[in-house]
Amino acid sequence: MRKWLERRWYHGSAPLLLRPLSSIYGGVSRSRAERDRLQASQLPVPVIVVGNISVGGTGKTPFVIWLVERLREWGMNPGVISRGYGGRAKTWPQAVTAASDPALLGDEPVLIAATLSCPLFAAPDRDAAARALLQQHPQVDVLVADDGLQHYRLSRQLEICMVDGRRGFGNCQLLPAGPLRELPQRLDSVDLVVVNGGGSEVPECRAPVIRVRVTVQTAMPLAGGPGRALSEFAGMRVHAVAGIGDPSRFFSVLTRFGIELVMHPFPDHHRFRPRDLEFGDTAPVLMTDKDAIKCAGYADPRLWRVPAVLELAPDALWSVRKSVDVMRQRWDARKGAPVPAQPALDKSAEHG
Repeated sequence: MRKWLERRWYHGSAPLLLRPLSSIYGGVSRSRAERDRLQASQLPVPVIVVGNISVGGTGKTPFVIWLVERLREWGMNPGVISRGYGGRAKTWPQAVTAASDPALLGDEPVLIAATLSCPLFAAPDRDAAARALLQQHPQVDVLVADDGLQHYRLSRQLEICMVDGRRGFGNCQLLPAGPLRELPQRLDSVDLVVVNGGGSEVPECRAPVIRVRVTVQTAMPLAGGPGRALSEFAGMRVHAVAGIGDPSRFFSVLTRFGIELVMHPFPDHHRFRPRDLEFGDTAPVLMTDKDAIKCAGYADPRLWRVPAVLELAPDALWSVRKSVDVMRQRWDARKGAPVPAQPALDKSAEHG
């Protein structure tokens, strides 16, 4: 059913039988958004939300990691909040560290915590996660929300919408007739649109649009030891495992290295078990970082994780920096604090 729906979403028209359900979904979503906006309370620090309006993977987590690293370079002390999707913890909010169990707190927050050394809290209620984080880490002066564009109870000062540049918005219909949580007009109200990859055109909108690319170059053994360039796997028969929003994106990247892939797609946020990775041979198994974080407890020499690296042009970096600086200036002006002088933005300088 999921595969049939995705074919209709991205390569056909909206199923007629599902269109009435999309109208109901849209009405309920709008009503809930209006209610939650009224209930939102201001946090003591500005919030940057990185989210999307479509289902499936758009590269949010690599962008969040990249953004937190840039915020530090720009003199800020960021913290991260997450929904903790898929986590089975009995109480929330929860502090997340590299040693946290992804089954309890979610794979994406644990991956971020393992990559970054910064305060991170998870909870289905992002506002509660934010307040718990700030209570324990008062030095944090900006929060980055991994996902949550539709979580309107969380106040925000900067909205960044990620778009899958390969699949775009498909038939531009709301769930379940299409892949969208909100209509494309939502891009008119965000502060920045970040398109991951190419291939699809983004509907014209008021927000600035930049393009980024998530690339891979190396594989790291889960059992420890030195990494290998992916080019060294060229011509080899390799199992590729992906439990992400769009597994085909990971598979297509690996094929560019001349690797003979046996593809094993799993649902997004799949809870891996050792038997999921038993393929009856000793061929290497390549998996995404997000999947590997859930398989570390039973690593063996066959298993390799493939870290994702975000690349963007100098003009794209400049647009992100400008958006962040405008947010800070507005925040300081509203708080009545003197606006600190910002270093000149050099559009020729490339970072990240």
